[in-house]
Amino acid sequence: MALGNPRLLNLLIFAGCSLLLAIGLYLEHVQGLEPCPLCIVQRIAFAGVGLLALLAALHGPQRQGRRIYAGLSLLCALGGAATAGRQLWLQSLPPDQLPACLPSLDYMLEALPLQQIVGLVLHGTADCTEISWTLLGLGIPEWSLLGFIALIGLQGYQLLRRR
Repeated sequence: MALGNPRLLNLLIFAGCSLLLAIGLYLEHVQGLEPCPLCIVQRIAFAGVGLLALLAALHGPQRQGRRIYAGLSLLCALGGAATAGRQLWLQSLPPDQLPACLPSLDYMLEALPLQQIVGLVLHGTADCTEISWTLLGLGIPEWSLLGFIALIGLQGYQLLRRR
């Protein structure tokens, strides 16, 4: 059973994150949906969780090492969930209360310090409120949040398990 074997569980987590990232790339490059800044942050969080799970599966550490990997992965998943939650909150705002759109990332990298860019991206913009794709009545941030909740549960299980 995958939940009993830490390596298999981490490989399952890596595969799930890879699938979610592949879906995001499909929506961007095949369906033509442009990701907003908060969507990109969520992708980074999924990549972080997935890479940490892959490293844990390849490394196969003992109990303390598994907890370190799970804790770091849990932090990435919590950050991703918070970002998805922020995007959902932005989508609930009336149009007159939305933050202004940002300039392109290329321009910001040339003109602004990195700390300011990170703050602007995490703040979110009106771009982040557009609902351009749904599945079963849920948009991208809802699906993303569900994915992060599942990852939080799995990493929490790994963090707290006794053996």
